[in-house]
Amino acid sequence: MEQEIKDFWNTHPCGEFVVDAKFAVEAERFFQDYDAYRYRVEGHILGCLDAIDWRGKEVLEIGLGQGADSEQLIRRGALWSGLDLTPEAVHRVRTRLTLRNLPFGDVRVGSILEPPYSPGSFDKIYSHGVLHHVPDIRRASTQLAKLLRPGGELVMMMYARWSLNYYLTMHLFRRIAQSGAYLAGLHSSYPLRGGYVEIIRKYGLPDYLRMKNFVHHNTDGPLCPHSGVYDLARVRRDFPEFRIVRSYKRFMTCGPLPVRNLTRGKWLGWHLWVHLTPR
Repeated sequence: MEQEIKDFWNTHPCGEFVVDAKFAVEAERFFQDYDAYRYRVEGHILGCLDAIDWRGKEVLEIGLGQGADSEQLIRRGALWSGLDLTPEAVHRVRTRLTLRNLPFGDVRVGSILEPPYSPGSFDKIYSHGVLHHVPDIRRASTQLAKLLRPGGELVMMMYARWSLNYYLTMHLFRRIAQSGAYLAGLHSSYPLRGGYVEIIRKYGLPDYLRMKNFVHHNTDGPLCPHSGVYDLARVRRDFPEFRIVRSYKRFMTCGPLPVRNLTRGKWLGWHLWVHLTPR
């Protein structure tokens, strides 16, 4: 499964298609356009990062995307290193930080299941929208706890189970739209674009519509091999080496409903931020 996940994200870099500029053609313009898009749509991220003291802390970021948050952490004083499963993400982030002449410690290709670092190497670990894509999350939790120094902190964003996006967009809107279009033979219609028809045929429609399967393919595209949604009970279950220090939700989104800015997602937002410290 990990190889499948690596292959998917290496060929579908996170955020690759949200802007017109192409990394391979003009990297600097790509990063500028991508950052403008990311922090226009998810502007709460900057506020969340501002509320954390990164200054002088040895920070490991797990899962790098296009390196937007990596740059923000460095600019906030983090002594930053990064780990990603895919060579493509590592290449892009190294390119970004070099272009911007920003200091960084280490950027490596590797798995959090077998991290290439000594125990107790970091004061903080940051991971935004990544750990819910790790199937063997219990093993990952063990490794994360080992990497932190005493009193260290894991700051992670996980997709939120108790959210409008999960219960209305996924449970209701998407399942009705995709199954209706599929049964009507509208295989090139909007609800089925991007590979959904192939995934439905792989499972068979009834099994595909079961949420244990449906959620994998409706968070980050139909071909995404694995994804999960979290509440605090599941965080406690999957991260037994940690205790929760605080949590909050951000980023209200819900398919066709115009609720993106409603209360900033305080109660029913899609992004569950959790701060944890090793027991």
